Amino acid sequence: MKGHGTKFGRKMEEAVAALLTQRNQEEAARVAGVGIATLLRWQKLPEFQAAYRQARRDAFSQSIARLQQASSAAVSTLLKVMVDPNSPASTRVRAADSVLDHSAKAIEIEDIEARVAELERATESSKSRHR
Repeated sequence: MKGHGTKFGRKMEEAVAALLTQRNQEEAARVAGVGIATLLRWQKLPEFQAAYRQARRDAFSQSIARLQQASSAAVSTLLKVMVDPNSPASTRVRAADSVLDHSAKAIEIEDIEARVAELERATESSKSRHR
């Protein structure tokens, strides 16, 4: 039975990958080499759901990393448009507004991170005093 479990695990992994890359469940089942009924049954299993959620998180994390890598070029583009006298005024204003908006959000996030870190330090300090 152990051999069956190994094959079952591999097929489930293939099904998870197929669900991430195919347009619908029918195509995912076909690519994974399982029937649609099997795929639908697997999707009800907690371990399959957990693996699928983790795979989606991993894929999303990779996408976020790509966006972060491109952020420098995006900022350069915004700044070029903002200061280009040949760009329409409305476009320059929109670019300037975007720069200001993102700058303000970054400051807010830094402030929140600092406050959370201070709260965590205070909580940890309080816990160690009460032991």
